[in-house]
Amino acid sequence: MHELSVALGIVKIAEDVVEKERATSVDLIELEIGTLAGIAFDSLDFVWESAVKNTVLEHAKRRINRIKGEARCIDCDAVFEINHLYDECPECHSHVKGILKGKELRVKALEII
Repeated sequence: MHELSVALGIVKIAEDVVEKERATSVDLIELEIGTLAGIAFDSLDFVWESAVKNTVLEHAKRRINRIKGEARCIDCDAVFEINHLYDECPECHSHVKGILKGKELRVKALEII
């Protein structure tokens, strides 16, 4: 379950920002996570409370923006939504594609106090 290490990494980022800005805590954390990033959202929810306990994120609201997968077919140049990395192009059925969106995993914003 790598979601725990992801959550702990997010805590570290928040703690670094709070220390740098000489704040005391975080009121809101906003995350961008792509559906192709390899994160199981229910597992992240499960480990979140344990990961943030006794940290600057313990009482913070968490907002997750899920970014849908999008790819461009290398063979026919069609842009299409994908749910899995192995999805084929709906136009020409090629499996050769470039991922445009959906692999994001970032802290987009922190509201600190």
